[in-house]
Amino acid sequence: MSELNRKIGFIGAGNMGEAMTGAIIQGQITPASRIYVSDVSRERLDMMRRTYGVQILTDNFKLFSECDIVMIAVKPQQMNQALSEIAGHKDYAVRERKLIISIAAGIPIRKIENMLYGSPILKLDENSRKNLPIIRVMPNTPALVLSGMSGMSPNLYASAEDISICKRILESMGKVIEFEEEKLDAVTALSGSGPAYFFYLAEAMTADGIHLGFTPEHAAELTLGTLQGSVKLMAERNESPESLRRKVTSPGGTTEAALKVMESHHLKQIIVDAVAAAARRSKELSGD
Repeated sequence: MSELNRKIGFIGAGNMGEAMTGAIIQGQITPASRIYVSDVSRERLDMMRRTYGVQILTDNFKLFSECDIVMIAVKPQQMNQALSEIAGHKDYAVRERKLIISIAAGIPIRKIENMLYGSPILKLDENSRKNLPIIRVMPNTPALVLSGMSGMSPNLYASAEDISICKRILESMGKVIEFEEEKLDAVTALSGSGPAYFFYLAEAMTADGIHLGFTPEHAAELTLGTLQGSVKLMAERNESPESLRRKVTSPGGTTEAALKVMESHHLKQIIVDAVAAAARRSKELSGD
């Protein structure tokens, strides 16, 4: 697949911004010389330049002006400042088409539109809005090892080509599914926060392995190997998790004894309630 003939800019050089930068370069989507990164931390910028060979900037408006695709990879609480530095700049204008992709958790498209389309410097008309499409993305941390799972939602100005470009970028670091934006709170709860649930299980299994007499190293290796193998089995067999669980659970055996304890504590319902709580919190953070 050919490289994109686009300059890509990252506002924010945190873990996810770095992961996406590395994936874009590794996936040959665009060369490092056409990737620009801005961040409040000079240390992070210097690291990005040394490690990836990207162009670094300290001015968000300059990055916006220079790039064809602008990735907003800041923390949610930094979003207003980042967008204000662009839309509040005295020279703010949309003369050429630019694709905005936001990975800021919990920030709905309408809030980004309000700031970029309703700038105090320039209220964008319909044609200018068409030249500034916005796509909201919810990635997760396995993107750091190119095994991410992302949900994405475009606004009404995003073309089929914009959506295809965004998918290509996200697929360089894992998998992606397009949803209506109202589903992104659930995406956040299931796949965005999901790795933490998995790590919590691994933490408990490892701790119990140590309690059963294994060294921490052996307990961790047994846990990781078991979880990796189980995920691979589920991914490669055309069977439901329920079917695979039943195959492991012999009547009167050790697995059944363990599952009976989990059922007595209503573990499945606890997980359902936990994911629902994460979805509610995501909705609260978005202000909807």
